[in-house]
Amino acid sequence: MARPSLWLRCETKQFERRTALTPDSAKKLVEAGFHVYVERDKQRIFKDAEYESVGCNLVDHSSWTTAPNSIPILGLKELPESALPLTHDHIHFGHCYKKQSGWSQHLARFYNGGGTLYDLEYLTDGQGRRVAAFGFHAGFAGAAVGALVFASRRSNEGAVDAGELAPFESEEALVNEAKGRLGEKIRDVNVLVIGALGRCGRGAVDLFRRVGVNEENIKKWDMAETAQGGPFQEILDVDIFVNCIYLNLKIPPFTTNQFIAGAGQNRRLSVIVDVSCDTTNPFNPLPIYNISTTFAKPTVLVDVGDGNPPLHVVSIDQLPSLVPREASHQFSTDLLPSLLELPSRRKSVVWLNAEKVFRENIQLAVEIEG
Repeated sequence: MARPSLWLRCETKQFERRTALTPDSAKKLVEAGFHVYVERDKQRIFKDAEYESVGCNLVDHSSWTTAPNSIPILGLKELPESALPLTHDHIHFGHCYKKQSGWSQHLARFYNGGGTLYDLEYLTDGQGRRVAAFGFHAGFAGAAVGALVFASRRSNEGAVDAGELAPFESEEALVNEAKGRLGEKIRDVNVLVIGALGRCGRGAVDLFRRVGVNEENIKKWDMAETAQGGPFQEILDVDIFVNCIYLNLKIPPFTTNQFIAGAGQNRRLSVIVDVSCDTTNPFNPLPIYNISTTFAKPTVLVDVGDGNPPLHVVSIDQLPSLVPREASHQFSTDLLPSLLELPSRRKSVVWLNAEKVFRENIQLAVEIEG
C-alpha cells in the first residue's frame, strides 16, 4: 500500500504565524508512516529546521499547486482569492457555510476542480463536538487586546487604539504586557464576557484573571442570561465587553447604535471585543460596525452620536495569532488523532461529517455562481 502523504502549506495572510501542524505532531505522523511535506515559511512561528529534524520533506514556499492531486493540503486560513479550480482535497477554515462574503466563489472553485473542502470548523465527532478549535486562545488574546485598548484610552496614549500589534512569543509575555499597561487601573476595571461557558469565553475569563481583574468584576454570561433578548443595558455598564458566542441562528442584537447613543454621557463602556467576528453574517448580534480590524489597526470607531464618549470595537479575525506558539500546540495536538485517520477517511466519522457539510453547500454555491 502506498505511503500516506500530507502537505502543510504556508499561510499568506499578514501576521498569521500559527500552523495546524507543529513539529511535534509532524513527528508523530512520520512515525506512523506518513510522508509529510512542509512548505518553507519564514512567517511561521516554528522554524523550517524543526520540521526537517523530525523527518519532514521541506518544499518551496506556496508550491502546493504542484503537489500530486492525491495529497491532501493542510492549512489554516482561507486561500488567496482566485478563480483557479481546486483539484486537491483541502483542509482549512473556509468561512463558507454561514454565507460569509465570497463563500460561493470559494466553493465553486472546488466544484470546478473536483477537490473537496474539509473545513476545520466542521471536523466533528459522533456527538457533534469539534475535534479541534482555537477558541480558548481566541478569547484569551481578544480579552488581552481589549485590555490594551482600554489602557490606552485611560492613559491617553492613543486617541483611537492601542497601536499596531505584533504576535507575542508566549502567553506570559502577553499577560505581562497587559499588566504593565493597565497598572493600578486594573483595580477598577469591570468586564462582561458573553459566551463565558464555551472555550472562547473561558479563555477571555482566564486572561482577565491572570492580569489581575477582581473576580467580582468579571461578569460571566451565557445562553441563560441572554435568552430574554437584547439590547442589554448591562453591556453599557462595564468598561470592556467581550463577545464570545458561537452564532448559528438569528437572535436579537446585544446592542445597537441607537441604544448606545441613547445612553449619552452615562455610558461606561469604552471597548467591545467581538471575538466571534461575524461581520458579514446577516445574523450578527452586534450590528454596530461592518469591517474587520487588523493587528496593524486593531479598532474601529462606532457611531455613537455627536458629543458622546468614543466607543472602539476590536474585530480581528485571527486573534489566536497573537500567541501563535501555544495556540498552535493546542490545536495541532487536538487535530492529530483525526489526521492519523486521513488514509481511511471514507470510514472516519470526523472526515465524513465534514464532507457531508461540504456536499450540502457546494450545489447551492454552484447555482449562485452559475
